[in-house]
Amino acid sequence: MTPAPTAAGPGAVTAEGPLPGRTYDVAVVGAGVVGSAVARELARHPSLGVALIEARDDVGQGTSKANTAILHTGFDAVPGSLEARLVREGSRLLAEYAAACGIPVEPVGALLVAWDAEQLAALTELAAKAVRNEYVDAQLLGAEEVYAREPHLGPGALGALHVPGESIVCPWTTTLAYATQAVRAGADLHLNTLVEQASYDGVHQLGTSRGMVRARHLVNAAGLHADTLDRRLGHDDFTVTPRRGQLVVHDKLARRLVRHILLPVPTALGKGVLVAPTVYGNVLLGPTAEDLPDRAATESTADGLATLREKGARVLPALLDEEVTAVYAGLRAATEHDDYRITGHPEQAYVTVGSIRSTGLTASLAIAAHVVGLLTEGGLDTGPVRDLEPIRMPMIGEAFPRPHQRPELLAADPEYGTLVCHCERVSRGEIRDALASTVPPRSLEGLRRRTRARSGRCQGFYCGPAVRRLFEEGRP
Repeated sequence: MTPAPTAAGPGAVTAEGPLPGRTYDVAVVGAGVVGSAVARELARHPSLGVALIEARDDVGQGTSKANTAILHTGFDAVPGSLEARLVREGSRLLAEYAAACGIPVEPVGALLVAWDAEQLAALTELAAKAVRNEYVDAQLLGAEEVYAREPHLGPGALGALHVPGESIVCPWTTTLAYATQAVRAGADLHLNTLVEQASYDGVHQLGTSRGMVRARHLVNAAGLHADTLDRRLGHDDFTVTPRRGQLVVHDKLARRLVRHILLPVPTALGKGVLVAPTVYGNVLLGPTAEDLPDRAATESTADGLATLREKGARVLPALLDEEVTAVYAGLRAATEHDDYRITGHPEQAYVTVGSIRSTGLTASLAIAAHVVGLLTEGGLDTGPVRDLEPIRMPMIGEAFPRPHQRPELLAADPEYGTLVCHCERVSRGEIRDALASTVPPRSLEGLRRRTRARSGRCQGFYCGPAVRRLFEEGRP
């Protein structure tokens, strides 16, 4: 009988000072949603020493924090592609994981709305593609049924494809949950650690802004910079072209206007400009799709916002009369390929994870399992496997009870009843818990992502000083 694996102690979370001198079994570069998922999957093997390396001061700081937060079914993926399979598998895995960990998910469904005869014809093709992707619940709707489901839709819609399985999810909590479980299971998370050089001589040598990291196996989940690291190791499989997506966040009072994720018929540049509710109670309009040379161009532009207003005016005219809470932009790692580029290089004990587009959030757990399989094929001895200790993440979804609404929490700790951010109903207890968590925030923006403090209508105008004071008193 194989003995039960022994529990490893918690890993370290570092953001400054020298790095450990040890040689890890696996180093994962990039702590976005995919890299964090890979580290979590590796941490299920207690004999492995795992390092998760991130250039910024928090997990999920790149593409992962600025997406449209949709849990996809994969109905419109390229049939037979790796992406189609991993999205299909990952959708089920993430839905189960979210339910177990307290990550907010709302199964609102999606409508792909056709506005002309060409788009209407394309819906039939999309319905057939969904079946080829093993999604059989999509349904074609006529105009009358579309307006019955979405009465605030703009005039002129000819029909829609209803995809009931599409959901909205919290991307920030998902990435944080993966990283939290990985660290609690023994993985080391090294933040503010930019990989500047890479070589392999039987052991990977990663020269970083904080010193050298050594590892027997390497996973490249560096997102926008995945092609750069790939070339440092002698490969030229893909080229990342940053694709900027600008988005507008409308106030919670706009939530009554929309019941589904409203999608356009997709184009070669992506899924197009959508209108979607969020799990935080807001309504998103976006994203744009602008291919740029600059991998740090996350600013919003007047032209981009004008384009969104033009698109939004057709889809949901009343939305433009609602207050705008925030505007943001993110960069997607677009490449010249129409599929994921997840490639094992056994001769280098190396796996590259590239060309992961907006579906990466949905597919993350399936990608992680696939990557660990490639590492094993490349010689990694994973040893025994174990179930990770379950976790419950802070609930920041609008449709779910918040701490100040739970009598048992208030009775145990009155701090959960003392609101600091009234727009988002964030309590002192939640801020305290975030600052004392396994992967604590190192900035006010990190605290915002964990609690929603300063994310509401006033954008911190009223609560900002109080939130800053609590952060500075309790920061790591």
